[in-house]
Amino acid sequence: MKADVDKLCRELGYHFTDPQLIEQALTHRSVGGKNNERLEYLGDAILGFVIADELFNHFREASEGQLSRLRSSLVKRDTLAEVARGFNLGDYLHLGPGELRSGGQSRDSILADGLEAILASIYLDGGYEACRHVIQTIFLPRLSRMSLENQQKDPKTGLQEYLQANKIDLPSYEIVDIKGDPHNPLFTVNCAVIGLGKKAIGEGSSRRKAEQDAASKMLTLLIDDRIK
Repeated sequence: MKADVDKLCRELGYHFTDPQLIEQALTHRSVGGKNNERLEYLGDAILGFVIADELFNHFREASEGQLSRLRSSLVKRDTLAEVARGFNLGDYLHLGPGELRSGGQSRDSILADGLEAILASIYLDGGYEACRHVIQTIFLPRLSRMSLENQQKDPKTGLQEYLQANKIDLPSYEIVDIKGDPHNPLFTVNCAVIGLGKKAIGEGSSRRKAEQDAASKMLTLLIDDRIK
């Protein structure tokens, strides 16, 4: 039996005029019929805009690149899944039998998509200002803890900037292996800097994460070689 959706709405601080919207937002495509895929698309766009607007006004001296990296850290899948877990969102999701058996209610991608769909359902039910208020309530505490001084560039960006600064050709990334079940894969990626004859292997639950891991290892390798 699913948890009471009214409790989730209270925690979000929003009351739906049309309860069918929140029910659709909580329905994964594995159930079939009317699900949250289209809502996820809309919610992703709304969230990105609201966060961009908040960052633009909060960090008035930040460059475009800094603002982009700050936004990315707030709306990336890992962050959204962490926020969703704070609401115990997995307890409210409607999943098909296959996703239930494979633990879909705790998977980052499904939780993140569900949160985006909920934001879209609030927008459709109550309008932009209502949705913006909910996003602010959820994300401003995280945003207020951010600073440009402590901002960390992602490894791929850091590696690219390091190579460009040293006039070295940019790296290439290649998937060399994919293991595991379709719902829980392990990607292995090779990062190569041809001009230096260097390679580094990274692993992750997605291609992006594996590439970031490989880039991080490559950057460490290059910096260590320079220090020696």
